[in-house]
Amino acid sequence: MNKRVSIISRILVLSGLLFHCESSIADEISDAIGLKPNIENGKTIYPLCASCHMQTGWGKKDGSFPVIAGQHRHVLIKQLADIRAKNRVNPTMYPFTDPKSIGGVQAIADVTAYIASLESPSNVGIGDGGRLALGQSIYKQRCLQCHGEKAQGNNDAFFPKLQRQHYAYLVRQLKWIRDGYRKNSNALMVTELKTLSDDDLNAVADYISRL
Repeated sequence: MNKRVSIISRILVLSGLLFHCESSIADEISDAIGLKPNIENGKTIYPLCASCHMQTGWGKKDGSFPVIAGQHRHVLIKQLADIRAKNRVNPTMYPFTDPKSIGGVQAIADVTAYIASLESPSNVGIGDGGRLALGQSIYKQRCLQCHGEKAQGNNDAFFPKLQRQHYAYLVRQLKWIRDGYRKNSNALMVTELKTLSDDDLNAVADYISRL
């Protein structure tokens, strides 16, 4: 294992992101991050993604497909690698992440660079606004440490940007992480969510969606 792979793998382990993750996934993530991306080639690959995430990368306000535009590139790389290795359960995306469809590691490097370059949406699907004070309190206590004051995330640490994400998608992912359905999440995040009720998750997702 070369030095760059070792560093990325160490970050993944320390972040709790190598949970149920084979070394081959870490290798693919590290290789994709290390390659020089060709954004123009990424643009030619992106229509494969646009069929669900839309040409803008803004997904759908009903949360059926998330906003991916402007997401951190390292996060996008990891999620694609996890999905195609079935470390993250997402049957809808399996066919699109298959190397026969999207291509190899260079294609991952290229398309994620293009997606990261897209402008985030000006408005997203939000909740009913009924418990925003509770949502803010939960966010500050349990989420801010990793995702940042404005839910801006952290590219180097693989913490996703949550701001300008659809409420319904946030709610679904929070519940899946809490309930153990989504297996590739940060172990610390699982711990933080375990004690939260559905109402708590609805409230914090509504708060995040408005940042």
